[in-house]
Amino acid sequence: MTKALLTCGTLTGPLFFAVAIIQAVTRPGFNIRLNAISQLSLGELGWIQIASFLLTGSLAVACAVGVRRLLKGQKGGTWGALLIGTFGLGLLVAGIFRADPGFGFPPGAPEGPAMAMSGHATLHAVGFFLSMLSLVVNCFVFVRRFGSTGQRGWLVYSVVSAVATVALIALPNVFMSWAGVIVALAGAVAFGWVSAVATGLRLRA
Repeated sequence: MTKALLTCGTLTGPLFFAVAIIQAVTRPGFNIRLNAISQLSLGELGWIQIASFLLTGSLAVACAVGVRRLLKGQKGGTWGALLIGTFGLGLLVAGIFRADPGFGFPPGAPEGPAMAMSGHATLHAVGFFLSMLSLVVNCFVFVRRFGSTGQRGWLVYSVVSAVATVALIALPNVFMSWAGVIVALAGAVAFGWVSAVATGLRLRA
């Protein structure tokens, strides 16, 4: 059972970004340079991205249970599991509440950003922020664990992932014309870290 739950974590990153990439290259009007992946939840086919958020979030919550089962009583067994669960919860919130249209997507939307953020878009942003923050903090929770177990490679990978995620999230403030790509890369780094750690834990379960 524990291995199956950790496998859910392995699937989070690949599943989320496979669905997003396929949509990004096939949906009319979507420009990854400007549009956020979250905006794929808009329009006639928006249900696909909504389902992706909800499924990925559910997989992350399941992974959190697996981490708790495997590491209970060890470093990472409490906060590591809790923060992965929080990551999943944030994705569920992001799936329930949609982003605002803008930058020409979906077709017919304003060519620039929304004039004012709607209530549902605000809640979506809160969910996204909660997910990303929990992953960054969790990188350092596992840094402590990997330091105590002598897993230097995993320790370095976790530090680099946390720093890269924070740096990428900050970059759109400087490079607005590439905001979509940059935020997607931040997500890929953070989600990839979860999938990698879940896989590593599964191998020792």
